[in-house]
Amino acid sequence: MLPADKPMPRSITQFYDTRLEAYDEMYAGEGQLQPHWQSLTQELDRLGREGLERRHHEAQRLLRENGVTFNSHEGLHGTSRPWQLDPIPLFISAEEWSVIEAGLIQRAELLNLILADIYGPQTLIKEGLLPPALVFGHAGFQRACVGFKPSGDRPLVLCSSNLARGPDGRMWVIDDRTQTPSGAGYALENRMVMTRIAPALFRDSHVKRLAGFFQPMRDQLARIAPQNREDPHIVVLTPGPYSPSYFEHAYLANYLGYTLVQGDDLSVRDGRVWLKSLEGLHQVDVILRRVDDAYCDPLELRKDSRLGVTGLLQSARLGHVAIANPIGSCVLENPGLLAFLPKISRHFLKEELKLPSVATWWCGQENERKFVLDNLDKLVIKPIHRRRGYRAIFGARLTLAEQAELRSCILHNPHLYTGQEMVSFSTAPSFVDGWVEPRHAVLRSFLVAGEDGYIAMPGGLTQISPQAGELDVSNRAGGLSKDAWVLSNEPVEYVSLWRQPRNDQVLKFRTDPLPSRDADNLFWAGRYLERAEEAARLLRAIFLLRRELRDANGDVPKPYLHSLLRALTHVTGTYPGFVEDDAEKLIKSPQPELHSLLHDVHRAGSLASTLQGFDKATKTVRDHWPAEVWRIIDAIQQDWDDAEDSSDAGSSRTQDRLDHLIMQLVAFSGLTAESMTREAGWLLFDIGRRLERSLGLISLLRATLVPDMDDVAKRQLMETVLVICDSLNSFRRRYHSYMQLPTVLELILMDQQHPRSLAYQLDCLQQHVAELPRTQGTHRLGEDERSILEAYTALRLADAAELSKIVEGEGYCKGLEDLLSAQVESLWRLSDVITSSYFSHSQPPQQLSPQQQDEDI
Repeated sequence: MLPADKPMPRSITQFYDTRLEAYDEMYAGEGQLQPHWQSLTQELDRLGREGLERRHHEAQRLLRENGVTFNSHEGLHGTSRPWQLDPIPLFISAEEWSVIEAGLIQRAELLNLILADIYGPQTLIKEGLLPPALVFGHAGFQRACVGFKPSGDRPLVLCSSNLARGPDGRMWVIDDRTQTPSGAGYALENRMVMTRIAPALFRDSHVKRLAGFFQPMRDQLARIAPQNREDPHIVVLTPGPYSPSYFEHAYLANYLGYTLVQGDDLSVRDGRVWLKSLEGLHQVDVILRRVDDAYCDPLELRKDSRLGVTGLLQSARLGHVAIANPIGSCVLENPGLLAFLPKISRHFLKEELKLPSVATWWCGQENERKFVLDNLDKLVIKPIHRRRGYRAIFGARLTLAEQAELRSCILHNPHLYTGQEMVSFSTAPSFVDGWVEPRHAVLRSFLVAGEDGYIAMPGGLTQISPQAGELDVSNRAGGLSKDAWVLSNEPVEYVSLWRQPRNDQVLKFRTDPLPSRDADNLFWAGRYLERAEEAARLLRAIFLLRRELRDANGDVPKPYLHSLLRALTHVTGTYPGFVEDDAEKLIKSPQPELHSLLHDVHRAGSLASTLQGFDKATKTVRDHWPAEVWRIIDAIQQDWDDAEDSSDAGSSRTQDRLDHLIMQLVAFSGLTAESMTREAGWLLFDIGRRLERSLGLISLLRATLVPDMDDVAKRQLMETVLVICDSLNSFRRRYHSYMQLPTVLELILMDQQHPRSLAYQLDCLQQHVAELPRTQGTHRLGEDERSILEAYTALRLADAAELSKIVEGEGYCKGLEDLLSAQVESLWRLSDVITSSYFSHSQPPQQLSPQQQDEDI
C-alpha cells in the first residue's frame, strides 16, 4: 500500500513504475513500457483506484454468484474458499505467444513419446537416457500398465505446463502436469467474468478466444472412443464434492455436455464399463478422469481406494473403454525428468527444446547429489512424488537444524529428491490492497491432442503470489488468479463450441441417463429444501407470537404455546425437545432450545443442520442446476453463515433472518419449477419436495389440531397453522370470517387445487410415481404405486366433519389422528421403496483418502 508519508502519485502506472524490483511483464526496464500493454495502462489511469476497486468487487460478486470455489477440505470437514480473480489481466503479445505456443506443442509431443516408451519398449532406459531408478522408483509408475497401448497416436490427450519468465526475459518451464491437469475450467470462468467487467477493453484488445481450445478437446475425446464415435457416451469421473477442484469438474462436465460421475456410479461387467442410472445400465465409451492414477482401480492398483472403478484397467486393456489421460501418466510429473529432457528431445525429435526447463539436478546421480547438498541453501528442493499437502522446500528459508534434517533425508533416499535453481520470476501488475502492485506470476498453459498435433489454449490460468517477493505461487498458498490475454494483431472472429449438422440434418433428441447417485441427491435436495422451509416458518411463527406477547405484556394460553413448541419438536425430529415428560420447565424458558434449533449445526434436525444438508446435496449435483438457481443456492448458505448468531432467539433480527431465508427458499422452488426441464432429475427432486411437505404438514397437524382444547385457543392455533402453511389469505377469501376446524381441514388437507394442501402433494406424487421408469411388460402396480394410491384414496374418501369430532373420553380427534398416522405409514413406505428401487448408493459421499494428492492449481 502507499506509504502515509508519500504524496499521492498522478497516475496508477506512474506509481507502479516506482515499485519494480525484478523483471516485469508490463515494463521492459525503468520507464520502458511494453507496447502491447499501452491500452491497459490507459485503462488503469482512466479507472483510477476507485474504478479498479469497483471492478474488483464486481468480479468477486460474479464469481460468488456462480459458485466458483476452490475446496480446502480435511476429510468431511473444511471450507470452500471463494475463487479470487485479479481484475487486471496478463497481456501476451501475438509475436511472443507464437514462440511460447511452438515450445509448448513441442513439449507435449515429447511427453507423449516418453509416456508411450516408458510403458512400451522402454528404449530410453535401455539406451541410458533415463535412469531406471528415476522411473521405477516414482510412485506414479504403474507396473500394471506396462505393455498396454491406448488407442490413437497421442494417448496423452491433455497436458499442461507451468511457465514463468526468468531474469533473462525468456519463458522457463517450472514443471508439467499430465495426470489430471486441472485449471482449464477456472481459466474459462475467469474469461467469462473478465468479459463481463471489462467488455470494451476485451473487444478493443483483440483477445484470442478460449472456445477454440475446448472444441478440439471434445473432438479428440470422441475420436478415441472404441465404439460409437459419431455419438459416444463420455463421462467425467470426479472424486466427489470434497475434491479441491470439484467446481471445475462440474463446470467442465456442464460446459462440454458430459455426465459427471463418481466411482460408485460406474460398474464393470463383461469387460465393459456401465453407468448405473435411474433407467438401468448404460455403456460408457470414454472416461475423462479427474481421479489420480493409483485410485482408479482398487482391483489392480490401490486396494483401499473407494474413488475408482473395480476392473477399470482390464476394461481399458480389452479396448472397451478409453481413458483420458491414460492411467500411469502421473510418471511424467516427476520433476527429476526435467534434467533429462534436452537429451531425450534430441533423441526423439532431433531438435533442441524450444522452451527450456528450470535447471534441475536429480539426487539419484552422485555428482548431482553432491552439488545439491553443497548448495542446499541456494536451491529449491522437491520430492519426486507430489503428495497431499505437497510444498516445495526453499533451502534459503530453512534453519541450520532443518537443513541438517533435509540433508539426512536426501542421503537416506537420494533418488526421491531433486534440486532446482531458485529463479526470481518476473512480476505482473496486480490489484492488491487497493493499489496496483508487482507480484510474481506463473502461467499454467493447457494443451489438447488434435488430429494433426497438439493445440494450445491461447493463454491459460495465471496465478500470482499473495505477498510481495513470495516465489511460492499457487492457490493452496493463498495466491490470486489472473486471466491471460493473448492478443491478436487483427480482430478475432467469434468461436462457438456448437457444431453445425451436416447437410441440414435434423438431430435426434437425446436425454442423457441420470446416474442413480445424482437421482439420490436430487431427491434429498428436495427433501432438505422443504424441511428447511417448514422449520423456518414454524420458528418464525413462534418468535412472532412471543414478541407480540412481550410488547402487549400479556399472556398466551398454555395449550396454544405448548402445541406450537411440541409441533416444532415433531416437525424437526429433534426429540425429546419439547415433548419430553418433564418439558414444562423447558416450555417456560424455551430460549436455549430455540437457539439450538436455529444454530447448532451438529444437531440433526436443527435449521442450521438442515441447511448444511441442503447445501451438500445441491453441490454434489451442481451440474444439474441452471445458473440462476445456483446463485440462490450460494446465497442461502452464504447469508445464513454470514449473519451473527443472536443471543436472544426471539429478537427482531432473528425474525428478519428467517423472513429472508424463507424468501430465498421460495425463490429456489420457483426457479426450479420454471427453469428445470421435466426430466428424470426434476422428477426425483419434486418427489422429494412433495414427500417432505406431506410429512411436515402431517406432523404439524398432529401436534396442533388433533388434541382438544378450549375454543379461544383452538381458533388462535388454527389461524397460526394457516399462517405457517401460507394459507391464511386463501382461507379468508373462501370462508370470510368463519374459523372452524372442518373448513380448515378442507383447505389444507383435501383441496386438490391448493398447492399447500396434502391432497395436492399426494396428487403430484401419484403422477410423478407413475412416470418413474419400471420393468416393461407388467400391468401390476408396483409397491410405490400401491403406497401412494392407498394414501390418496384414504384422503379422498375422508369427511372433514367426521375428522373434526372429539371422541368422548379420548380428548382428541381420533378420526383425524387415525387418518394422519395411516398417511405417515404409507408415505414412509413410499420413501423406502423409491430409495431401494432407484438409488444404488445409500452411503454419503466418500471423503478423500489422506494420501490422495491435492489437485495443485
